Amino acid sequence: MEVSKPFIDGLLVLKPTVYVDDRGYFLETYNIDVIQGLGIIYQFRQDNESLSSKGVLRGLHFQKPPYAQGKLVRVISGRVLDVVVDLRKSSPTYGQHYSLELNAENKWMFWIPPGFAHGFMALENNTIFSYKCTHVYNKEAEECLLWNDPELNIQWGMEDPLVSEKDKLGLLLKDLKTPFK
Repeated sequence: MEVSKPFIDGLLVLKPTVYVDDRGYFLETYNIDVIQGLGIIYQFRQDNESLSSKGVLRGLHFQKPPYAQGKLVRVISGRVLDVVVDLRKSSPTYGQHYSLELNAENKWMFWIPPGFAHGFMALENNTIFSYKCTHVYNKEAEECLLWNDPELNIQWGMEDPLVSEKDKLGLLLKDLKTPFK
């Protein structure tokens, strides 16, 4: 597995070895020894999967401590623009975002530690997105940053994405009292 570290500390892009032959392909999507060897010392407690049409935007979500979630995400089918925002107030990259394309062809995985807001936009119909979470969902701990906050200036690549009513009510970064150190 090849690993790259984006400019925001703590994020990891995991590029697994994919074995391809005339029957199809095989890859290892999770191995606790490999993951812990990368410094991801968390127990994954919940797996989620979503199906989205092209133009669906989900996020920017996070859970407040003590229910904060780290996520190991990947795309099973289709393509997404995956985006995170650093919410750790002591981080030199607080309020900055990082984005990358995850897709069924590259089979990359993206590690997002606790302390980040996370969202994605489906770039194709029938996009299946999978994520392992280090904490179970807790409705009372759930928060959302506004996906189109002008201060964040995220280039989603689409003028009018399909966004849930809940996500349309997200907080502006300037109004967030971040719970992350």
